[in-house]
Amino acid sequence: MNQLARVTGTEHWTNKGEDVRLFLWNKRLADASTAAGTILFVHGSSMASQPTFDLQVPGRTDSSIMDWFARKGYDTWCVDMEGYGRSTKDRDNNAPIAQGADDCKAAADYIAGLRGPAPLLVYGISSGALRAAMFAERYPDLVGRLALDAMVWTGENSPTLHERKKKLAEFQATNRRPMSKEFVYSIFNRDHPGAADDSVIEAFADAILSLDDSVPTGTYVDMCSKLPVVDPEKITMPTIVMRGQWDGIASFDDLIEFFRRLPNPDKQFAVMPGISHASFQQKNYRLVYHILHSFFSQPEPVYRG
Repeated sequence: MNQLARVTGTEHWTNKGEDVRLFLWNKRLADASTAAGTILFVHGSSMASQPTFDLQVPGRTDSSIMDWFARKGYDTWCVDMEGYGRSTKDRDNNAPIAQGADDCKAAADYIAGLRGPAPLLVYGISSGALRAAMFAERYPDLVGRLALDAMVWTGENSPTLHERKKKLAEFQATNRRPMSKEFVYSIFNRDHPGAADDSVIEAFADAILSLDDSVPTGTYVDMCSKLPVVDPEKITMPTIVMRGQWDGIASFDDLIEFFRRLPNPDKQFAVMPGISHASFQQKNYRLVYHILHSFFSQPEPVYRG
């Protein structure tokens, strides 16, 4: 990796229908003419895209996954789902998972219009993994490789969802739920306290709250009452399932069965040691970067039998 290479960030906007404006953030090398690949990062339920994928923490080398991949020659993108960050927030809906898949399609169309048509490398985390998986299921020609981190399929035996379901009626009663620094800390403390540095959690919380004091309830409602929302047998592109050692969002059995049903033989299941839920903000974040880069840069098979 060229640590001296200058990465530039530019903001972009696209429309979804007539009423929604979606914010996209792009980072790549300043002198880039070609790319090793184009990555679309898809965020989760409780934060917008830039805090997740472009978090800058003083003293934490390569804190931003977008910067890290950009220095390896990738064209990196993230998008704020409707209801989050700088995207439209004023429509009367709770931004369910299916709507997030629509947002991914709008982002993909915009990127293709700007850079030219080519299958994307798509990474989604937590409910972002479900958004990304649904997008890939609907539009397989637009996705070259799919990475699903902190994924849940049916939700069976999920400790996190078991607790979350206790508030289902509360989530169903409103389109948005409040966001606070205490809640952000709870993301890191619910599974295995100590897996992330407090300085990183603090910076993450500050970045989240600079954009949102509340977030939509739709993904929580879906994950507590409507799973499964994707069919692994219809996800046809090469796929990796990334599971943190201590992540409580899904049981191993749930994910292994999802993985077993993926039809493409080009698939991987990666257990990430020392990781709980928010992978890129963990102490072992470099391990996560390595796994993801290895999958995204893997050569295509020349012999298929």
